Amino acid sequence: MRTEILLADNPLAIPRALEILHAGGLVAFPTDTVYGLGCLAFDQAAIESIYVAKDRPLEKAIPILIADVDDLDRVVRDLPERARRLAFRFWPGPLTLVLPKRVDLPAAISATDTVGVRVPDNDIARTLLRAAGPMAVTSANFSGRENPRTVSEVIRQLDGRIPLVLDGGETRGGVPSTVADVSGAEPVILREGPITLEQIKST
Repeated sequence: MRTEILLADNPLAIPRALEILHAGGLVAFPTDTVYGLGCLAFDQAAIESIYVAKDRPLEKAIPILIADVDDLDRVVRDLPERARRLAFRFWPGPLTLVLPKRVDLPAAISATDTVGVRVPDNDIARTLLRAAGPMAVTSANFSGRENPRTVSEVIRQLDGRIPLVLDGGETRGGVPSTVADVSGAEPVILREGPITLEQIKST
């Protein structure tokens, strides 16, 4: 496989990405932190191929990125009111909410009955997500290796393993998102990040 690179502002970039995604392929693209590697969230075989491309352990769940708060109901069920308030306050931004997942989401995305969801603060990512719908997305690297902030870093690790990279320049990098499980009665921080437990509890 030859990995294709398209500038994100190329008029052909999003249509080409959609063509690949709807054929069950993977696309790498910039987010507000690093380059992500994603596929359509309801495509079981494509999600499995993310694990293969990254040499990712099967027990590690893959989060879902969505374009807007209104897309939450497409991937989660029984949405807690606190989660909706948090989403309106902190999205787009560095907060991943762990929520009860819809039963029709593929098993490959998570071995549990919850799934992590976030709206990235990146226009390229959100343009793709609005066109494609919810996507299962993880960092575009070999599992455990350095997270890529440029296309060249993506290619260095995944060249020939993925069909397409959208080149949006260097990403901001920085601290990964806070991961908060808000599926129960009280929020639980699973990974510390820019958003604190105090901010979450006060929302």
